[in-house]
Amino acid sequence: MVNVIWLFFIVAGFVVAAFTGRMDEVTAAIFDGAKTGVTVCFGLISILVFWLGMMRLAEDSGLLKGLTRLLRPLVSWLFPSVPKDHPALGYIMSNMSANLLGLGNAATPMGIKAMEELQKLNPDKSTASPAMCTLLAINTSSITLIPTTIIAIRMNFGSVQPAEIVGTTIMATICSTLAAIWLDRLLQRKQNV
Repeated sequence: MVNVIWLFFIVAGFVVAAFTGRMDEVTAAIFDGAKTGVTVCFGLISILVFWLGMMRLAEDSGLLKGLTRLLRPLVSWLFPSVPKDHPALGYIMSNMSANLLGLGNAATPMGIKAMEELQKLNPDKSTASPAMCTLLAINTSSITLIPTTIIAIRMNFGSVQPAEIVGTTIMATICSTLAAIWLDRLLQRKQNV
């Protein structure tokens, strides 16, 4: 459905530009947009390489295991149906750790692996399990403490203080994550009644 909406906007833009004689502006905007897209991608690649390297150092130094130990009680509370030594918990904690550092692209493969492992535990393969819904709710709530991707974009566009959004991001994360967990638990209780 979203593809149809975007296609409509693009076609409508071309039609309006053709009827108003502004096709030169549309052509210039297309090339400027492509140039900006490439510039932003290079900036994002550099910040992602940096943070992925930091994640690797954190993993090699044991810091990631410490963060995982710190998250374990929370993850066990959020996912009570998942056995304590199941591989899904490791993927969930890695996914949450990467998301906390704002590494959405690095978190995605771990989130997919967590979902695959949770599906193995799912008794009804045709619907999502409560644990799968919880993981989706937490990921959708944008659990982030350090918004590295946004900081990189702000740096690319010349922001004087690109990291000034960290405080706001933490507040937004707290609100959205608490709301997601509350709604998840509320819906699980309603489903069990």
